[in-house]
Amino acid sequence: MRKGKSKFLAVIILVLLAGIYYYVTIPAINIHSSGFWTFLLAVMVLILVMYAVRRVRSVQEAKNNKVLKIGTGLVLLVLVVYGAGTLLSSPVVNAKKYQKLLEPETGNFTEDIEQISYDQIPLLDKDSAELLGNRKMGSMVDMVSQFEVSNLYSQINYQGRPVRVTPLEYASFIKWFTNQKDGIPAYIMIDMATQDTELVKLKEGIKYSEAEYLNRNIYRHLRFQYPTYIFDQLSFEINEDGVPYWICPVKKYTIGLFGGQTIGRVVLCNAVTGECQDVAVEDCPTWVDRVYPADLLVELYNYHGTLINGFINSVLGQKGCLKTTEGYNYLALNDDVWVYTGVTSVSGDRSNVGFVLMNQRTKETKYYEVSGAEEYSAMGSAEGQVQNLGYKATFPLLLNIANEPTYFIALKDEAGLVKKYAMVNIQKYQNVAIGDTVADCEKAYRKLIGTGGNSQNGEVVGVNTVSGKIKRIAQAVIEGNSHFYVVFEEDGLKLDGPDTKAEGVLPEPLIFDVPVADYPEIVAYDVGDELQMEFSADTPACQVLSLK
Repeated sequence: MRKGKSKFLAVIILVLLAGIYYYVTIPAINIHSSGFWTFLLAVMVLILVMYAVRRVRSVQEAKNNKVLKIGTGLVLLVLVVYGAGTLLSSPVVNAKKYQKLLEPETGNFTEDIEQISYDQIPLLDKDSAELLGNRKMGSMVDMVSQFEVSNLYSQINYQGRPVRVTPLEYASFIKWFTNQKDGIPAYIMIDMATQDTELVKLKEGIKYSEAEYLNRNIYRHLRFQYPTYIFDQLSFEINEDGVPYWICPVKKYTIGLFGGQTIGRVVLCNAVTGECQDVAVEDCPTWVDRVYPADLLVELYNYHGTLINGFINSVLGQKGCLKTTEGYNYLALNDDVWVYTGVTSVSGDRSNVGFVLMNQRTKETKYYEVSGAEEYSAMGSAEGQVQNLGYKATFPLLLNIANEPTYFIALKDEAGLVKKYAMVNIQKYQNVAIGDTVADCEKAYRKLIGTGGNSQNGEVVGVNTVSGKIKRIAQAVIEGNSHFYVVFEEDGLKLDGPDTKAEGVLPEPLIFDVPVADYPEIVAYDVGDELQMEFSADTPACQVLSLK
């Protein structure tokens, strides 16, 4: 009876320990999961240890015990299978398969990437968004003692605008214990273009999140519903009605046991109710923006670029090998979020041969052959323009300015606040324009690259010409900057350009604004002098673009 009870107790302890280990680590019950193999080995070793403690009295007895021999053999067999599976799943023996996991299309920059208006340009990076989010949370006196802001800050498109969203989380275990019944009451949404920060309060709190400790922890909740699914990086999003969701991509392995990872399915989990919807990637709703993690897309493209001529060439000769540059950013196109990163040779030079855009919902990838500056070189050029101020550049955002691929960079002070903006021409990165606002920056940039244009809300305004005799010229100081205002004589006045042919476009009276800082030669002109200028008519006084 004692032996029976002892054996029964050993089984209970074994099951209890295995259950605790599973509950804490929550591995997928799937042969493609490394966590499953670790769990399997841990259970086998635990069984052997408990058996040895009960049955073996000496080292010699252990060596002769058949059960221990068989058990040890099984452990070694599992290790061999795992090691062989890892090797046979690797790019070493599957270079062609890895290289074809992602097949980019060749895109046309000016057709695919339209010029966007200022209110659609995401001006903030994640670090700046965190500063705004923490500042907003600090002003919520009724919540700040109980909750903190999560550092997720997923960038998504919400109702046609680029925003970052992140949930609150419990400030500590005690705060979780006292608040978990009602859940997390709000999430933070930051407009990346206007920098408006909103704490969105929910009628019913978020019950399922990373901040939960027991069954409502989002990873444990998913595991108990989908025990065989291997989940990739989760993201926090909201649908078009502002309802919070966890977007949970499911890994799919296409090469051997552990290789060729991509995404096969996606689980949409309502963060309030915990209700889950399991769909194939191709059936994912369009409001979802982040199915494929950015790191996975970058990894897939690197396989495509480096394994073009096989694995050995990728290590030794490296002929024709390309890779992405360090870092990436996000671009909003057609209500989807695309990952942007440059493409350079593996030799480690400081220039790009092109860049790629990768759709985070569909995996669609487009390659653009545009040679020019590598991102960090462009960041260095921008910082060099304000080196006396000590501002630091954020990772660039790719824009189309006057049909030129252009890096848009925010410049931040030591406190992390955006102080200025820079535009750097990708192909001629010595062309750097700086401005206190996006509009000022673009105006200076267009002048620098020789388009002679101006813009309003991100759209090019017509360029016109005027020539004649000066009738009147007056000076004024506006915000510390000197301007000359010019009026021409009507006799002999010549006007040409798109704005001059449309009735009611040119302002009345016809006055031309010449900033002295941009055109110091204007101080040499006086009444009666002949003058020719290019201008745009988007302001009450026509804005001069060049003097001739």
